[in-house]
Parts: sequence; structure tokens; C-alpha cells
Amino acid sequence: MSALLELRGISKRFGASRALSGVDFTLHRGEIHALCGENGAGKSTLMNIIDGIHQPDEGEISLDGRKVVIDGPAHAMRLGIGLVHQEIALCGDATVAENIFMPEINAGKSAWMNYASLNERAAKVLQRLGQDVDPSALVKDLSISTQQLIEIAKALTLDCKVLILDEPTAALTDNESAALFKVLHDLQAQGIGIIYISHRMAEIFAHCSRVTVLRDGRDVHSGPLAELDADGLVRRMVGRDLGNYYPPKQDETSSGEHVLEVTDIADGERVHGVSFRLKRGEILGIAGLMGAGRSELAETICGLRTARGGSVRLRGRELAIRKYSDALREGIAYLSEDRKAAGVYLDLPIAQNIASMALKRVSSRFGLLQRASERKLAIELGAKLKLKSDGVDIDVASLSGGNQQKVAIAKLLATNPSVLLMDEPTRGVDVGAKSEIHHILRDLASQGVGVIVISSELPEIIGLCDRALVIRDGRLAGEVQDKDMTEEALLRLASGLCEEEATA
Repeated sequence: MSALLELRGISKRFGASRALSGVDFTLHRGEIHALCGENGAGKSTLMNIIDGIHQPDEGEISLDGRKVVIDGPAHAMRLGIGLVHQEIALCGDATVAENIFMPEINAGKSAWMNYASLNERAAKVLQRLGQDVDPSALVKDLSISTQQLIEIAKALTLDCKVLILDEPTAALTDNESAALFKVLHDLQAQGIGIIYISHRMAEIFAHCSRVTVLRDGRDVHSGPLAELDADGLVRRMVGRDLGNYYPPKQDETSSGEHVLEVTDIADGERVHGVSFRLKRGEILGIAGLMGAGRSELAETICGLRTARGGSVRLRGRELAIRKYSDALREGIAYLSEDRKAAGVYLDLPIAQNIASMALKRVSSRFGLLQRASERKLAIELGAKLKLKSDGVDIDVASLSGGNQQKVAIAKLLATNPSVLLMDEPTRGVDVGAKSEIHHILRDLASQGVGVIVISSELPEIIGLCDRALVIRDGRLAGEVQDKDMTEEALLRLASGLCEEEATA
């Protein structure tokens, strides 16, 4: 198999920080090559160099056996290199078709646009991904998963030799992911080289043939995936055994006190009469298929969506939650699944992020913000969460995904919550950071905080949570715990198979 893309001795510094140090990487024609490593290992920097966003300080790049200097994303596109970023970068006020063909539109010289042709071509690309989306719809009106597929569709129109995908399935349903992998294998058969970045071990082993592992800016392993198992790959990524990936669950003798009671909660649209109770010190999982109403349930509980019925009680006292600030004041905090849009302020320092929802805590009795108190709070919570940074005065945008997520969690902890609602708390973070976040949540539970974890990853629900509720079509489909908490049991409830069998 001949080399399509070769990188030799690639090094890159950002100020005093060395992001890459002498990295070698080879992509062959017609292969799906996994690029693995913890957040901050250098994966994004390496991909940005291939895409021309950054220039290497040292090293060389060859494409089709010819040395190239890639001076920007537009040049990379002309060379046949397509990059689908993890973070969605679409124009919300433009249509689906306009976004898919944006590079072509920008390069066009005609003053007129043939929208009928554009929409027809966009529909064909989306059909390859199993999507029946209106090409004339505005992107801002679509779900996160659909927007992610539009990003991928956009790359498929570029006639790539090299396609780079960064966490492409993070927001996709199982069916959407299956359609994507079918397309990828079709592209592979056409000789296109695909670089696949994901923290999902099952995807990597199911679809990739070779793997390169980065750690601390260096390539520490490259070879066939068949020579490794999941534990071996993780060891190479983190440089150590993770030990207990999931922390021990709560003791069965733990307090039976219910910190949160939700009764017949409804929003009149996506949530229909859901009831459950959360114990003090418990981690309660909420599972269900994409679109089942899991996030909407959490948002209704904490006032981000208007409740049209039902009640929420905290330690037996009924709450009047009309907006999110009411929930925060009562001790209920929510972590959004969309970290970049609703979890952190990327362009603000760590200290200002962490203190942003607890300003009274870092202000004088006259209401004046005290920067010293703000920094002290950030340092204390950062140490508690093992936040890795060059100080609390740097912008959150400079942190890895896992550390950005820790800042988002620290923001919530600054409010001293009694109940934490965590929506996809480990989405887009590496295995090492995932394990750390799991242990953080268990430590919080051991201190008496009630924790609710919404996750699309069933192994996370099973490994981390003491109990799990399953939501289907905005309603409670069932509850599982102990030995009954298996992937099969959760999926049967989520898909409605249990009800079908009961009525058969």
C-alpha cells in the first residue's frame, strides 16, 4: 500500500509551550487510520498543520510523493485535503445547501445563484449519509446532530484525497453513525485516505486498520490495530494503567434520604409527565435514544424550559422554578451538553469563568468584585478537579477539551449545589480525562451531592451510575439497577421492545 501523505519530523511551538516534537505520520491510500491521544497530546495541532491553519517550525510534508508547503485551508482544499472539525463551524443564518457548497459559492464569479440546482445537489449528498433534510432549511433551526452531518456532507463535496474527521460521531445517533461509516468505507474503497480521530474505542477497533498514538506532543506508537487491544491502546495513550476506570459505586447502606423529587414534570412539548426521586449521594443515570427528551427533561427541571405541569421538591420542599437563576439559588445546577456554546466562556480567563455564576462569593459586601478572591476560588476548585493549565489567568480557549470540561464543572461547584444535572459530562474528552471526571462525580456524591448523569454512552451509564432511568418519547420507559443494568436491558427499554413483547 503506497503512502499518500507523509509527515516527517514535525515540530511546533506556541510561545514557550511545545505542542509537537519531531512527529512522524504516514497515511496510505485506501486506509482509515486512527489518530489517538489524550486531549492536549497534539492531535489538533497536527491536523491544523495538515490543513494549513498552522505552519510547522520544523519538518516536512509530502503529498503523493511530492513535498508541499500548505499555506492555508484554501490551499489544502485545492490539494485535496478536507478537514471536518469537532466543533461545528457553520453559518446559522444560511441554508443547508448554502453551507454544504460554501467553498464553491465563495469561489463563484456569477452574480446569480441557481438555488434549485444547489438544493438538488445538496439533497443527494445528504442522502448518502441517510439524511432526509430540507436543503432550504436554515442551519440554526436544526439539531446539533444534523448540523454535524452537514459539516461532514460539506467535506464530501470537496473531491478529497485525504479526509480528516475529528470526533465525527460525538453528536450522532447510532443509525446516523452507521450511515457515516458506510460512506467512509465506500470512500476507502475508492482509494481515499481517512484520518479518524475519536475517543470511542469501539469505533476505532471496528473501522480502522492502523493507529498512531500521540502523547505529550510525540508519536509514541504507530502500527496495525490488530496488534493491540483496548487496554493496550489506552496504556500507550496515557502512559500508565488507569486502574479503576470507574470508581466503586455507592454502598447499599448509604442514606435513603431523597434530596430531589420530581413528580409528573412536563413541558407540553417534549417532556410528558415524568416522575422520579434522587437520593442524597447517589449517581442516577438517564439513558435513552437521541431525541428521546433526556436533555429537555433536565432543562425543564432547572428552569431552562418552562414547566407546564408537575412539581420539583428539594428535601421535601416544593420549589417555584421559573428560570435557571431560581434553580441555582435553590442549589440545582446544570451542565449543558454543548460545552462551547453554553458551558464555558472561551475568550475569558479560567478564574472569571469559574466565578461567573457565584459573583457574590467573590465580591465585597458593597458588591465590588475582588479579583484576589476570584483567583483564590479558581485555584482551589482547579486543584480539586486536577485542572491542568499554566495558571488561572489564561483564556479557556487555550485548554484541551478535557480541561475545558473541568472548568465548566468548576463553575457549577462554585455555586455549592445540592443537585448536579450533568448532560454528556465526558463528551469529546479523552479516556484519561473521562476517568478523572468519573472519579470527580463519585467524590461529589460521597460528599452528599445528588448527581444525575445524562449520557449516550451506555457503558458510562452502567459503569458509573447506581441506577438508571430510561426515557422514551419524553416519558419514563423504565428503571434498571444492580445486575439488571445491562446494555441490552437499557436498549430494550429505549427502543420500546419491552412494550412490544408485553402486548404480543
